[in-house]
Amino acid sequence: MSRIYVFPGQGSQAKGMGHDCFEAFPDLVREADDILGYSIVDLCLENPDEKLGQTQFTQPALFTVNALMYLQRMQAASDMPPDFAAGHSLGEYNALFSAGVFDFATGLRLVQRRGEIMSRVEGGGMAAVIGLAPDEIDGVLKDAGFSDIDIANLNSPKQTVISGSKPDIEAAQAAFEAAGARMYVILKVSGAFHSRYMAESAAEFADYLADIDFMPPQFPVIANYSAQPYDNAAVRDHLVKQIDNSVRWTDTIEYLLDQADPQIEEIGPGKVLSSLVRQIQRGR
Repeated sequence: MSRIYVFPGQGSQAKGMGHDCFEAFPDLVREADDILGYSIVDLCLENPDEKLGQTQFTQPALFTVNALMYLQRMQAASDMPPDFAAGHSLGEYNALFSAGVFDFATGLRLVQRRGEIMSRVEGGGMAAVIGLAPDEIDGVLKDAGFSDIDIANLNSPKQTVISGSKPDIEAAQAAFEAAGARMYVILKVSGAFHSRYMAESAAEFADYLADIDFMPPQFPVIANYSAQPYDNAAVRDHLVKQIDNSVRWTDTIEYLLDQADPQIEEIGPGKVLSSLVRQIQRGR
């Protein structure tokens, strides 16, 4: 049996998340407060001023809750680590944390800076296209002349997220509905994440990562960028490329499903990834 843990990213946050794990790890909660300069418990449980929906707060909050839920799961599993791990976008940092690539404090500082950089991006938009395959989506974009829209997240055989300027994303809705998309959902984001429009953000993040030391993964972590296992030399490069390239989630899960008797468990708030895994399994 292959024990596989997957960690969710933005979109899984919700008021009240982490309520059952904060008290179990008071030292890490204090460390998070010291690094962030605010109460992680108050942010997650009270959601003051709707901050959980703001990228610069969402990313540290999710990383912290995912990490604490992983540590709880490790206790329940008698400290037996998984055989593989992966994470969707922000969740990839939790997969790397679980594999010992960096410690909790380093991971939290990484996602804090990542969230700050990404939160400054404006003018972009994203939309989830439901019911069309990726090649059909690519065809719609080409036929309708939307050459400035990129594929951001390949989430499942019938769920893909696209990125571009806000006007282009809004204008593309009619083309996708005419092509037979079951749903076209414009996401509440300020930037065209995981696309060419994040190149400057990726470069800024690369400068920050230059002085960070990473340890070799203790077990395979599948990268969003390549849908293949990380090697230690590629950690910095892949974390940078993840910002302005597609999240290849379908290919990632396909890789994991090819392992011996795969048992995939989502570690984090919600069941977004569990639903995507089932869709990918049905697609096989």
